[in-house]
Amino acid sequence: MTDENTMTRERATPPHPVLSSYYRDAASRQGFVRSLFDRTATHYDRINAIFSLGSGRWYRRWMLRRVGLKAGDRILDVATGTGLVAREASRIAGPNGVIGLDMSPGMLAECRKNLPIALVQADAQRLPFPDGHFDFLSMGYALRHVSDLHRTFIAYRRVLKPGGRVLILEIGRARKPFVQAVLRFYLGRIVPTLSGVAASRDSRQLMEYYWDTIAECVSPDDIVSTLRQAGFEDVRHYTSLGVFHAYAGSAPAR
Repeated sequence: MTDENTMTRERATPPHPVLSSYYRDAASRQGFVRSLFDRTATHYDRINAIFSLGSGRWYRRWMLRRVGLKAGDRILDVATGTGLVAREASRIAGPNGVIGLDMSPGMLAECRKNLPIALVQADAQRLPFPDGHFDFLSMGYALRHVSDLHRTFIAYRRVLKPGGRVLILEIGRARKPFVQAVLRFYLGRIVPTLSGVAASRDSRQLMEYYWDTIAECVSPDDIVSTLRQAGFEDVRHYTSLGVFHAYAGSAPAR
């Protein structure tokens, strides 16, 4: 396989520009993100309920099945957080086949309270698993928090078996101006305010940051292109309600 560090240097692709109102520079991004999620972990499920309006569980389960997760698969859920995607994956694949990975110890502690799956603390770009280890890899609403899309996708491809599937769930800017205006008002103002009232000041900052990363994120076309550049095949992009995006692809069959 081509040296991953060389490929990363050649094709560094951050998901969004430096957001200097939150951290100083690109090197400070991951430390800020880890700290923010650690500080809001105990409130995260409550915040998610505000954000998703109760629709999240069925949508995650539906997309996992649609992309091909099945009983008996070995699945890695990256940026598992409190286990929202992993919980639905375990209902399909079985809990013994699911590993949750997150860089935030606070999030992993919350996940451990309610979900009997194996958990690993690590960065999405540095997966501590051998080549060809998983049948399926998922990531729910966290792609905007990695440092480099290409490096992340190279790591994903490496740990998947030949023909293994990846599913990345995200939320992004709407193409229609009216829908984007509604999204900006809801996620940019209503959700942060409600999160601050229902949870904590840090939770409000988390959701303000969440919106800013959405507003500044690269386009879906860029994400699809980067998945292909990283070697994924049969790359698909699904859109629901104009703002919910799902990206899927297969590791090359050898």
